[in-house]
Amino acid sequence: MKFIQLIQEHYPTLTKSEKKIADYLLAIKEKTIYSTMSEIKEMTNVGDATIVRFCQKLGFSGFSDLKIAVAKEDFGRSHSVTEPTFYDQILNNLVDALHSTRQLINEDELTKAISAITKAKHLYIFGVGSSGNTSMNLENMFLRVGVHCKAVTDPHFQAQSASLLDTEDVVIGFSLSGRTKDTYDSLKVAKENGATTIAITNYLSSPLAKLSEIVLQTSIEEFLDGGSLAGIISQLYVCNVLVQGYELQNQVDTLPLREKALRAILDKGID
Repeated sequence: MKFIQLIQEHYPTLTKSEKKIADYLLAIKEKTIYSTMSEIKEMTNVGDATIVRFCQKLGFSGFSDLKIAVAKEDFGRSHSVTEPTFYDQILNNLVDALHSTRQLINEDELTKAISAITKAKHLYIFGVGSSGNTSMNLENMFLRVGVHCKAVTDPHFQAQSASLLDTEDVVIGFSLSGRTKDTYDSLKVAKENGATTIAITNYLSSPLAKLSEIVLQTSIEEFLDGGSLAGIISQLYVCNVLVQGYELQNQVDTLPLREKALRAILDKGID
């Protein structure tokens, strides 16, 4: 790993405080890309200026520049495939995404989420970007089992919707990183108004997870590969688990619902 070698090469020239940063980054390695300045300050007891100076000694303009370099290195390594078998590696990555997400399912959290959704007067789903697309997919999944909900992907409409919620309502927020500001801000407004908040995210220690009463975990890290299919697959798997869990817990007979939906759209097809 080149950035590790870079740190090791410059290590003798670092100050005592800068060596604390170096030791920490050498310990977490590629996870550096998911760290923040605040986390490094907390773990090393150094200031912002020390972190910036450390990065500049390594040849970077700042911490964000360093993280991008690490991400590019990791991305290049994970995507170095031979031409004839790249599609097999894609398949393996997707299968791994499903298996790793399955390992993170917390049955207690899942049960709490299903219970909250069952009791909800109104159910909203917030997400932006790729997570916004997943929000709309979850809306469609819930509709098929008779649950009326609303996916909102515009941050301004999210804020407006959140401001009108109360203790009988539930909001689900999607963010793989758990650090998407728009989604965090909207869930914060919803929580302040008494709504139950459910986060679907990678990290239990992320701001979005800490804000929410209930957390369901995804597993795909995609700092440089935003909107990756593996990340979407991880989210959709959790969505499917949540919807089918609702269906089972509430003993929903989906056959009549599916028949109604089918009859409603049959005349939309071209003969």
